[in-house]
Amino acid sequence: MGTQVIMPQLGESVVEGKISRWLKQVGDQVALYEPILEVETDKVTTEVTAAGEGTLLKLYFNEGDVVQAGTLIAFIGAANEVATETSAVTSAHAPASKIERHGNGSSALSARISPVVARIAAEHHVDVAQIAGTGEGGRVTKKDILAYVERQSQAGPAVESKLEPWEQPGLGELFRPSEEVFGKPATAAAPSVPTTNGADEVVPLTGIRKAIADHMVTSKRTSPHVTTVFEVDLSKVVAHRAANKALFERDGVNLTFTPYFAAATIAALKQFPLVNSSWSDSGIVLHRAVNLGIAVSLGADGLIVPVIKHAEGLNLLGLARAVNELADRARHKQLKPDDVQSGTFTITNHGTSGSLFATPVINQPQCGILGVGMIQKRVVVVTRDGVDSIAIKPMVYVGLTFDHRILDGNSADNFVAAIKQMLENWT
Repeated sequence: MGTQVIMPQLGESVVEGKISRWLKQVGDQVALYEPILEVETDKVTTEVTAAGEGTLLKLYFNEGDVVQAGTLIAFIGAANEVATETSAVTSAHAPASKIERHGNGSSALSARISPVVARIAAEHHVDVAQIAGTGEGGRVTKKDILAYVERQSQAGPAVESKLEPWEQPGLGELFRPSEEVFGKPATAAAPSVPTTNGADEVVPLTGIRKAIADHMVTSKRTSPHVTTVFEVDLSKVVAHRAANKALFERDGVNLTFTPYFAAATIAALKQFPLVNSSWSDSGIVLHRAVNLGIAVSLGADGLIVPVIKHAEGLNLLGLARAVNELADRARHKQLKPDDVQSGTFTITNHGTSGSLFATPVINQPQCGILGVGMIQKRVVVVTRDGVDSIAIKPMVYVGLTFDHRILDGNSADNFVAAIKQMLENWT
């Protein structure tokens, strides 16, 4: 009896995924729980593992295909076994090439649009097959369907626009300062960039890189960014870590400095709940839970921010274990979309690459992001009993980039000062 490989549902709201890479090919031996392919969503790239062992007998989809969750995508069995398509493979789930040969193009199209596009189409009773897609492989994107809805509204009954404020027709002048700083939103495909005698190389954009680009541009257009920076003496944190690192390792946890910054941030968020909030047109939304995002570098693949849910309930050991686990899963492409959603505040440790301080971009729709620089021994002036002296201390710059719609300088400074106070007096 062979083993079916099914496209998993990678999150509550994620109904499809793109096969970015097959790690195994037909004829390869597959071990139980061995990764056999990478699946890409608009949030993460994750590995799908085998639920059985044997020989990979058949692949039903190619790299680059967008496949709905629950679809049979591969078959594992004995070397002499024949792979057969079962009822798990329907016309709506089959590759676009198979469907089109049977004249079922609308089913193929429905499998190649995102849930967001499908929702907008349903709300406005739009036949997506009538829209010329500008996405990869002719896929209909959110921008495509919004433009189509806007054109239809000009010729018929008014429909509620889903465009962002800066995309609204006729409102460009109201957003003039933002446009002057960040440039106008693209209304057409970007012009081609000339190459130099064929010597330049065009590196294709991955889904994650596209998502990062879109998210960063949206954040800059949404929030007026302001950054405040404090210098923190980590002498007591360094001493505590040195005294407890071996103890944590006996519990299987690597005690880095990140959990200390996380613990201090959580305490400060409890003291200043306005920082743990999001902007809305009806008012500022205060989040009861602290869902703490920890930015993790994926090297050339970009950056991802897994979230520690309900971090306010964890002690230092729990935070260290959560940081270890999420970072490890991120680097091994084992995160699920739900792991990077619902964050209420983010910490990014840019100091790991030697940076002293930076001005990170807010992870929307959060109020702020804490940037932690490199810990560096520096000569500082120490005052005891009114007497100044010079000492060598482990120092770090901690900066808060915040949404000036929600926080003012004083409230932002008070928040970072609370973090500084806790770190400098760690017990």
